[in-house]
Amino acid sequence: MSASLYRSQLDRKRKARADAERKAGALRIKESGKRSDAAKARAAAGKSKNASTIKSKHHAAARCEDAANAAAREASTWEGRAAKYGREVADLEAKLTKAEKSERDVAERMRQREQQAAERRAGAQQKRIESRLSTAEAQVSTVLKELRAPKPEKLRVLLLGATSAGDLRVGREQERIRAAVRSATHRDLVDLEVHPAATTDVLLDGLSRFRPHVVHFSGHSTADLIEFEQDVDEHHESAIVTAGAFARAIAALDEKPLLVLLNSCHSAAQTEKLVDTVPFAIGMSDSIGDVDAIVHAARFYATVAEGQSVLSAHLLSRAAIELSGLVDHDLPTLTCDPDVDPATTRLVTPPEQAS
Repeated sequence: MSASLYRSQLDRKRKARADAERKAGALRIKESGKRSDAAKARAAAGKSKNASTIKSKHHAAARCEDAANAAAREASTWEGRAAKYGREVADLEAKLTKAEKSERDVAERMRQREQQAAERRAGAQQKRIESRLSTAEAQVSTVLKELRAPKPEKLRVLLLGATSAGDLRVGREQERIRAAVRSATHRDLVDLEVHPAATTDVLLDGLSRFRPHVVHFSGHSTADLIEFEQDVDEHHESAIVTAGAFARAIAALDEKPLLVLLNSCHSAAQTEKLVDTVPFAIGMSDSIGDVDAIVHAARFYATVAEGQSVLSAHLLSRAAIELSGLVDHDLPTLTCDPDVDPATTRLVTPPEQAS
C-alpha cells in the first residue's frame, strides 16, 4: 500500500482515537459530578430530622450513584476504544515509516537509472559525433530499426485491468478508451481486446492468441512488481508478478509488441527493461491518481487512432491531464529503443498514407 493511503488511514484513526478520548473524558466528568451530587444528598439526609426528607435524599443519592455507575461503564467502553485506536495508530505509523522509506528507495533507484540512461545517451551521442567527424563526406544517415508495421492489419490493443481489492476504476478506464477509439477518425483500424479482471493466464493467452501490437496494463505496481488478479470471485490478495517475469513473457513472443503501456504507479522504472524487447514503453514515474490515469489513457488512444505519432500521443495525453486541472501530468514517461524515433512512428496508418 502506498504511503499516501497509510497517511489517510492514520488521519482517520487519530481522529477516531481523539473522539473516543473526548467522549470518555466527558463521561468521567459526568461520573464525578453524579458522585458529588450523591455525596451531597447523603450529607443532607444526615443533617435532616424529617423522615420524609431523609428518605427523599437517600433516593436522590441512589439515583445519582446509578447515573455515576452508568457513566463509568460507558467511559470504560470509550477508553477501551481509544486504547484500541491507539494500538492501530502505532501500527499504521510503523507501516507508514516503512512505506515512506520504500518510496524514497524507489525514487533513488529511479534517479540512478535516469542518470545512467542519460550517461549512456551522452556516450552514444559522443560516439556518433566522432564517427561523423571521421567521415570524409559530412553526410548524416539515420537508420531506424525496422518495425513490424501495424498496417495493413488493424492495430491490436490488449487492455489488461487488475484490481483484486476493487479500489481502482479499471472498468471506467477501459470504457473511456473504447469510447475514445469509437469517436476517432480511424476507429475501424483499431481492434481492442478488453480484460477488466486479468490474471496471469489471461496475459499469456492474450499475448499468444491475440498477438497484440500494444499491451496496456491498468492496476497496481511498484518499480519491481506488477499486481494481477487471481481466478476467484470475491475480493482477494493480488497475484504478484515481478517486473522481470513480465518483461520475459513479452520477450518470449515471436512477434513482439510495438508498445507496452503500464498505467500504474511507479512503473516507469520497468520501462528500461522493456525496451530491450519492444521499441516503446510508457510508465508512471510516481504514484498517479486514478482520474489522472483514466484521462491519460483515453487521450493517448484517441490520438493514436487519429493517425498521430507515438510521441504526439504521449505529449497530448500528458497535456490532457494538465488541461483537466489535474496534478500528475508530468508522471507519464516515454522510454524508447535508441534506434527508433517516436516522432515519426505511427501505430495507425490511414489507407491513403499506407499506399
